[in-house]
Amino acid sequence: MLEKHAKLMQFFSNSDEIIGRKRLQKMIYILKKCDIPFEERYQFHFYGPYSEELTLRIEEMGNLGFLNEIKEDKKNYSQYRYQLTDAGCEFLDHYHMDLPPMNRHIQLMKEKSSRFLELVSTLLFFEQLPKAEITEKVFTVKGKQNYNEEDIAEAWAFIAQLRQIGA
Repeated sequence: MLEKHAKLMQFFSNSDEIIGRKRLQKMIYILKKCDIPFEERYQFHFYGPYSEELTLRIEEMGNLGFLNEIKEDKKNYSQYRYQLTDAGCEFLDHYHMDLPPMNRHIQLMKEKSSRFLELVSTLLFFEQLPKAEITEKVFTVKGKQNYNEEDIAEAWAFIAQLRQIGA
């Protein structure tokens, strides 16, 4: 019944702590595109791929006491921190899952900015298109982010690096 929740709890168990809702959304999407079997559906939104299902599952996990979501007020915005609770860890101890390893993916993504992960997830969202069209899409839909050709090349290299893990 809670298999999809358990997969997310495994993610949080492997990541220790995730700071930021946008970062969380992008990391799960990128893992999904790297063949980690997350099942949340995504659509394109203001900050790239977004899953309402993921948002609801995170809320449910908090309500069940499996996940801490801590809101921190910054100067002109709020930031959220996510950590698996002891109850979440205990639940995972009794739930067997056969997920591919994702620790290295998570570690590499945590080293990157949310802005960069937004670019990576946007490229992956449109990856069925030819690369030149994807670049044009990024410049169009992400114009305010001021990404350049070097950013896009770095993002493609990062995608290749992630997909080589465990291959």
